[in-house]
Amino acid sequence: MLALVAACENTAPPESVGDFGTPLPGLDSARLAVFEQGRTLFDTDFTPEEGLGPLFNQRRCSSCHDLPTVGGEGEEPITKATRYDGPGKCDLLIEFGGDNIQESATPLLQALGVPFEEIPDTANAIAAIRPPSLYGVGLIEAIREADIRAAEDPDDRDGDGISGKAGLTRDGHMGRFGKKAEFANLPDFVDGAIRFELGITTPGHPFEETINGRPVPPESDPAEDPEIDARRLGMLTDYVRYLAAPARAVMESAAAADTVERGERVFEAIGCTACHTPAFTTGSSPVEALSGRTVRLYSDLLLHDMGEDLATACGLNASPSEWRTAPLMGLRSRINYMHDGRAGSYDRALRLHGGEAARARAGYFQLSETDQTALFRFLASL
Repeated sequence: MLALVAACENTAPPESVGDFGTPLPGLDSARLAVFEQGRTLFDTDFTPEEGLGPLFNQRRCSSCHDLPTVGGEGEEPITKATRYDGPGKCDLLIEFGGDNIQESATPLLQALGVPFEEIPDTANAIAAIRPPSLYGVGLIEAIREADIRAAEDPDDRDGDGISGKAGLTRDGHMGRFGKKAEFANLPDFVDGAIRFELGITTPGHPFEETINGRPVPPESDPAEDPEIDARRLGMLTDYVRYLAAPARAVMESAAAADTVERGERVFEAIGCTACHTPAFTTGSSPVEALSGRTVRLYSDLLLHDMGEDLATACGLNASPSEWRTAPLMGLRSRINYMHDGRAGSYDRALRLHGGEAARARAGYFQLSETDQTALFRFLASL
């Protein structure tokens, strides 16, 4: 029996894991060079002459993604403001500058009397979004859409209380990135981030975002549009794509490993894996390190209703209380939890799980102290 188990384990698809912030193992020299070039650009402090602003949130990509290394999560929240008037009625306030509120302005724009973008009066839902970790996102991009959609059950036909649905982009593609699953792929995700967070125009979007719906004064924007070219934007995207998924923590003793294994069994027993799917296998990719790999992300990448306590801003295909299941790979590096960082401990995060996660939360409340400790040890190993 043991030999059979070992044989099965040996035939499982390989993983592409590494230390926090390292490139995917097995990249060829050309892709490693692009990774390094992209990392330099990711850590560049942009100036207004190089395209920063006039409205922006940060000067560098790494300002939002630096914990525990460049490419990780960030503590600086992003303000999202929307209007929600019931199911299917999410207004992203495009006519007032969009849902992303840019809280800084360049000196030229400030001199014209604009210190920041304001939250529109018509908004009735506001969220503080913590920047996500980017480790392993290239592997997430490589997961087959059919494998993600296989877990959809929007009408809860099986009666288990879980009714996940795929996020959708504005043009109808399946979303897999963003807290509301509003981006379908990494080029769109990176393009959106550099435009909304740094105020840098791109080849696909060569016009400045507005100031609460008003055009940017030409004299406040010295850089020629688009402010980043396709080559450099591609470097940024490939840097993000080639970040390795974090390896699991190495246990210092057999006893510690036993506790973590017990915690993983508890995680499954109380129903956490109904949304936090332990692993996927990627599809075919021209990049060997992304092709046919096991991704232990602990997420189904679907939207789930998390209850009224977590209802803030809405999304393209998501109500205020619906959120994409957060991937848990690399969880041990994080300081705060939930979309807005309101939970400072695993216990607090679990207690905030309502809606479709209420049954799992109830199971957590019924655990013995020993099983709770084992569950925390398991989470701290991810």
